[in-house]
Amino acid sequence: MLLLEKMVEQIRNAAAHNPEVQVAPACILWPDRERLWEPVINQIQSALPELLVLGEYAPEERRGPAIWLRCAIAGTVEGVALDEGRAPILYLPGVGRQDLRAISECPEALKPLAELQYRGVLWSQVNAKDWTPRAFLTTEQGGLGLDVARDAATRQALHAALPRLLKESLGSLQGRHLDGDDFNTLLMGGDPVRDVLEWLSQPDAVKASGSSPEWQAFCQVCHSQYGIHPERQTPLEALTYLTQRQGAWSTVWARFCEAPHRYPQLVEQLRQQAPPDLGLFPEAEDMQVWPQLNQQEEEKLYHALCELGNLPAPQARARLDALEKDHGGRRDWVWAELGESPLAMALAPLSLLAKATQRSLAGGQADDMHRAYVQEGWKADDALLKALAEVTGQREQEAVFTAIRAFYLSWADDAARHLQHVWRPGVDGLKRDEPSPHARQGECVLFVDGLRLDCGKRLAKRLSQRGLNVVEHSTWSALPSVTGTGKYAVAPIFGSSAIKEEPESYQFTPITPHLFKKLLRDNGWQVLERRQVEQLHKETLDTSQPAWCEFGDIDHAGHESGWKLAQRVDAMLAEVAERIQALLAQGWAQVRIVTDHGWLLMPGELPKTELSASLVDSKWGRCASVKSGANTATVRFPWYWNEQVHFALAEGVYCFKAGESYTHGGLSLQECVTPELVVTGSAEITPLVVIDELVWKGMRCTVRVEGETDGLMLDLRRHAADPSTSLVLSSKPFKAGGKASVVVDDDDLEGEASQVVIVNEAGHVVAQCLTTIGTDD
Repeated sequence: MLLLEKMVEQIRNAAAHNPEVQVAPACILWPDRERLWEPVINQIQSALPELLVLGEYAPEERRGPAIWLRCAIAGTVEGVALDEGRAPILYLPGVGRQDLRAISECPEALKPLAELQYRGVLWSQVNAKDWTPRAFLTTEQGGLGLDVARDAATRQALHAALPRLLKESLGSLQGRHLDGDDFNTLLMGGDPVRDVLEWLSQPDAVKASGSSPEWQAFCQVCHSQYGIHPERQTPLEALTYLTQRQGAWSTVWARFCEAPHRYPQLVEQLRQQAPPDLGLFPEAEDMQVWPQLNQQEEEKLYHALCELGNLPAPQARARLDALEKDHGGRRDWVWAELGESPLAMALAPLSLLAKATQRSLAGGQADDMHRAYVQEGWKADDALLKALAEVTGQREQEAVFTAIRAFYLSWADDAARHLQHVWRPGVDGLKRDEPSPHARQGECVLFVDGLRLDCGKRLAKRLSQRGLNVVEHSTWSALPSVTGTGKYAVAPIFGSSAIKEEPESYQFTPITPHLFKKLLRDNGWQVLERRQVEQLHKETLDTSQPAWCEFGDIDHAGHESGWKLAQRVDAMLAEVAERIQALLAQGWAQVRIVTDHGWLLMPGELPKTELSASLVDSKWGRCASVKSGANTATVRFPWYWNEQVHFALAEGVYCFKAGESYTHGGLSLQECVTPELVVTGSAEITPLVVIDELVWKGMRCTVRVEGETDGLMLDLRRHAADPSTSLVLSSKPFKAGGKASVVVDDDDLEGEASQVVIVNEAGHVVAQCLTTIGTDD
C-alpha cells in the first residue's frame, strides 16, 4: 500500500460512526494552520474525489470560499457531484481548530463553516492538534507509526520530499530510521550514487537540470554522506575522494566501474589528473584507478609479447605464463571495459593457445589424429580466433601476431606434415557415395560454407543456449578441401551418373550449380533459395519433404577479410543459429548442418613453397592442377571424385601463393576435419509481445498487449521466473483484442510490488513488467 493510499484511508476513517445510535457526520473538516499540506493537496485530491479546498473561487479545481463550500456539500453547486456514500472533506489551509471554536470571534470569511464543527468531525490528532506531515508519519494512533528523526534538517527535507513521499510504498518505509538523508535521497530520485557520478561528469548540467529543492537536497546528501558540498567545493576536489575510494566513495567508484561509458567527461578528468607516487612496488588495487598507469602496463606488455618471437616455444610458453600472472588482473580494471587494455584482454586466449599447442598432434594414424583434434586440438584454433578478436590497432596487431606465431605455426605445420605422411588414399577420409549415418527421412540439410570445427563448436553452443538439442559429429572433408569438391560430397546426390569424373574448368568441381539443383529435385529434395532462407518468417514451406538450403558464407568472409575474419565470425554464427531455429519452427523435425571444408588462418601470412606456374594448369593457395607429364617433387593426392585424377597439395601449412593469411585446399586437420551438427528440439519463435496497457481496478489487474497472443497466459508473481510465487488463483489466457485480467484474492497484498508476466505454452516468460498491486503505475 502506498503512503497516499493509507493517508486517504485514515482521513475517511474520521467519519466512522455507529449508524444504530449516531447520525453520519455532515463533513470532515481538515484544519491546517501552517499550510504544510497545501503543496501536495492537488495530489491528495486526485485520490480523494470528495475533497474540497477552501480558497479562491476555482470550481474546476473544486476550490472556493466558505459559502461556496457550504453550497457544494449541500449539493446545490452545478458541476460538483459528491459521492453520497462518503462524507465530504473540507481542507482548510491557514485555518486552525481554534479559529472555528469561538463563533463570535470567528472571521467573517469562515463563519459559514463554523457550525459544521458541530454537525461534522475534525480530522486531527488525538491531542486535538492539527496533523503535520511529521506527526502523521510518526504517530501510532491515527498515523503511520514510522521512526522519523526529530531534527530540523529532517523536518525541512521531509517537507521538500513530500510529493514523492506520498508515492512510496508504506512497506519500504517501515522498520527503518528515517532522517534527512532518506528524504533528500527520495527527492533526488532515490539514487545518490548515480547523481554524484553525473555531477562529477557534468557539474553545470546537473545543477541546471534540477529544481532548487532537488539541488539543495543533493548538496545535503553529498555533505552528510560523502563529505563534500557541491556549492562550496569543486568536482576536482571530489575527484580526489573518488580516486581514494574510502568509505562511501568506494561504492561510487564501484558504480562507475559498472558503466563507465555513461560518464565520458569523468573519464577525461581522470586522464588529466597526475597519479600519486605509489612507490617502487605499487599495489594493483591502487594502480587500477589511473588510466595513465594502465597505459604504461600495456606498453610493457607490448614489448614483452613482441620478444616472444625470439624465444623457443617452451621458453615462450613459460614467459607468457608469467605475463598472464602480471597482467591478467587488469582485465577486471575499468579501463578494460573502456577498451583500453586490448593486450591484457588478448592474454587470456593467448594463454589458452599456449597450453593447447603444448601437446603435439603429430602422431599415430589419420584416425588417431582426427580423434585427438576433435577432443582437444580444436581449442588451439578457437583460442587463436579469440586472441585476434581483441586486436584493435596496428601496434596491438604486431604484438598479438608475434605471440601467436611463436606457438601456433610450428604446431600446426608439424601436425599437417605428419597427417600428409600417414594419409592412405582410399582408406582414410570421406568415402564416395556413402550417405551420412546421421541423415534422417524428411530432414532439412543446411550447408554452411567454410564451417571449421572450432566454429562448429561455437555454433553448437549457441544453439544449445537457445534451448535446442544439438548432437555434434565430425567427418573428413573431400580432397582437395575446396568448395567445388567438398560441397557436392556432403549433398544428398549419391550415385548419380550425371556427376563428371573430370574437374570442371579446373575449379575442382564435378558438377554445375544448375545440374546440382536438378539432381536434388530429381532425388525428391526441395531446394530452398537464399531469399526464402533469409525471410523464413514470411514463408510457409512444405515440411513434409526433405529440403536442401544454404546460408552463411564464412569462406567468402575469410578470403575477403583475412585474419580479420576472427572479428566477424561470431556475428555470422549468430545469423546461422537464427536461421536454424527458424527452419525448425517451420516444422522440420531435424536440421542437419554440413560443410565443405575448414581453413588455415595465420596472422602475418602463411609460409610459401614454390611451384612453378609452367607446371600447372591452375593453382590455388594450397592445391594445384598439375599439367599432364609435368615433373615435380610436390606431393600429389587423388581427387575425391576420380582417384585417377591427381592434384598437388602444399606440404605442411605452406602455400603456393605469397601473402596468404587465410586459405584452404590442402590436407591438414584444420582444413579437413569438419563438423556435422544434428539439431532438433522445440524451436518456437516467440513473436514480439509488448505490454501496452496495465490497469488496476481494485484488486483486478487488466493487461493489454500488442503482438500475437495465441497460447499466451497472464500471471502475477513475486519473482518473474518462479511460477510457484504466483499471487493469483490461476493465470488467464489472452482474449481477442490482446486483453487478459487476473485477480489478487488477498487484500493484504495491496501496495506490494510484484511482476506482471506473460508466458507462452512452454512456460517461458516472453514479457514482464513491475507493478504495485492495486495501483496504476
